[in-house]
Amino acid sequence: MKNYLAFLLLFLCVLAARAVAQELSSSGLSGSGLPPIFDNSYDAQRDSRVRQYLSPKRIVWMSDRSGASVVDASNLLRKGTGQADLVHRNFAKLISKDGETPGILFDFGKEIQGGIQIVTDQPANQKPIRIRIRLGESVSEAMSDIDTIQGATNDHAMRDFTIQVPWLGVMQVGNSGFRFARIDLVDADRELQLKEVRAIFEYRDIPYLGSFNSSDERLNTIWNTGAYTVHLNMQEYLWDGIKRDRLVWVGDMHPEVMTINTVFGKNEVVAKSLDQARDITPLPGWMNGISAYSMWWVLIHRDLYKNQGDLQYLRKQQKYLVALLDQLMEKTKDNKENLDGTRFLDWPSSENPKGIHAGLHAMMIMTLEAGAELCQILDEPAQATRCKTMATQMKMYVPDANGSKQAAALMALAGLMPAEKANTDVIAVGDCERFSTFYGYYMLQAKAKAKDYTGALNCIRSYWGGMLDMGATTFWEDFDLAWTKNAAPIDELVPDGKDDIHGDFGAYCYKKLRHSLCHGWASGPTSWLSEHVLGMSIVEAGCKTIRIEPNLGDLQWVEGTYPTPMGVVKIRHEKQADGTVKSKIDAPKGVKVLR
Repeated sequence: MKNYLAFLLLFLCVLAARAVAQELSSSGLSGSGLPPIFDNSYDAQRDSRVRQYLSPKRIVWMSDRSGASVVDASNLLRKGTGQADLVHRNFAKLISKDGETPGILFDFGKEIQGGIQIVTDQPANQKPIRIRIRLGESVSEAMSDIDTIQGATNDHAMRDFTIQVPWLGVMQVGNSGFRFARIDLVDADRELQLKEVRAIFEYRDIPYLGSFNSSDERLNTIWNTGAYTVHLNMQEYLWDGIKRDRLVWVGDMHPEVMTINTVFGKNEVVAKSLDQARDITPLPGWMNGISAYSMWWVLIHRDLYKNQGDLQYLRKQQKYLVALLDQLMEKTKDNKENLDGTRFLDWPSSENPKGIHAGLHAMMIMTLEAGAELCQILDEPAQATRCKTMATQMKMYVPDANGSKQAAALMALAGLMPAEKANTDVIAVGDCERFSTFYGYYMLQAKAKAKDYTGALNCIRSYWGGMLDMGATTFWEDFDLAWTKNAAPIDELVPDGKDDIHGDFGAYCYKKLRHSLCHGWASGPTSWLSEHVLGMSIVEAGCKTIRIEPNLGDLQWVEGTYPTPMGVVKIRHEKQADGTVKSKIDAPKGVKVLR
């Protein structure tokens, strides 16, 4: 009897819950889909990002510090609510008179992707008022005008614009990558009462499953900065940069995807971006017009499958992959790469045609070997054999790297030359000179293959750490340590006699202030440190079998985590007095650990 009554009570509760759910759904309060006033003709898409509002960390500059035209600016450093009110206190004033146009420059502490929220108060004149907003990845960019001298632009994202703001209201505007924002009152003889100025931070709210912590805080910061750089670029698609270009560049994606695998694990933005590149590039086209970028697409899929083991997704690439491999094999002559389209490795190597040829030849071998692996998995044995045979034949020709660190790194990774020779003769020459933020990752990989872990760690500290020394909170599109010799950091007004590290340098498509200071291809140290120092490598697809082989170099200890489809692997290594390393590894069920 008791069981019957309990069952009856449970049944009645289920019926009641269903009735409530149906009532909520019919009233448009269920929390899913569009409100019922919209019909099925609306093509609505959910945005997978969230937004947070950030108050400024500090005021870098004001046009007037006497209190005449900029009044109570410190009130804008208070934590905001985003709501106008009738209290009429704790606000700042910008007053334009006698031809003055007052302004304030804000620092939000870290680079973000998003816009600006302006909350106004209630001056006597109730008409809308014009203000100018300038967003910048550096102080100098936020203080600049769009011109042909310093290279400031509105390319790809508006970062310099004039808008109207309401009386006693809220205005939200902007969509760019920035850390600094300057606001100027444009209208003459007006008073702007600002209750709040907040940054609108748009990002994917995803956990950092991977981690890296060691006895060297500089390396820890570099690992985290690389992770954050890619996180910012994980918008609706996986971008190269959040200010410029905000596009899916497939070559840029390879180091980004390696970082995503290391930090976040599986994420929809990767497949979405890879598929977009495939779908808008029917063969015989090259992705982004660059033959190497179609090869990177193959290499990304190989590395993605190794990490995730998602055969169902890989099969969706089968038809395109097999045809692309055919096309690549047709672009050879006498067992040498003979690729058309734009011939490109990265920008710093772009004026070295012999180096580009050597790098593309090595990339072709790497791609065909990766293609053979994938075709074997996809039950395409004939194509796998063709790829292996072609790669073997191409290895009979060894081109000259012509002093290119980019080409030497790829040749070492492709097995075209001993890694030790590539490192000693080319990559290690001048230490971190002629590194690049993109191909620096492959230079580090070649150094690891040559067992030069000390040299690699020193370059990470010096080269990527050099950006941190210049005030960076994200890693840049390009960087040269020589730029830092007489330069002011990006978070200061540039004093007389000092170089503007953002406005005075750069080349090719990133001249001066057009230079992106948040570029995902620069995140290489993040995955490299987890792979080679923490020692995490994948033996069997989907992380079913992993190998842990740490290389601590001069570190006393290192610990961290790595996400797998079965859960997070936890690792800690400690160097003992006799130089040996004691390790503790905690792997989830389903993950076999080799040491």
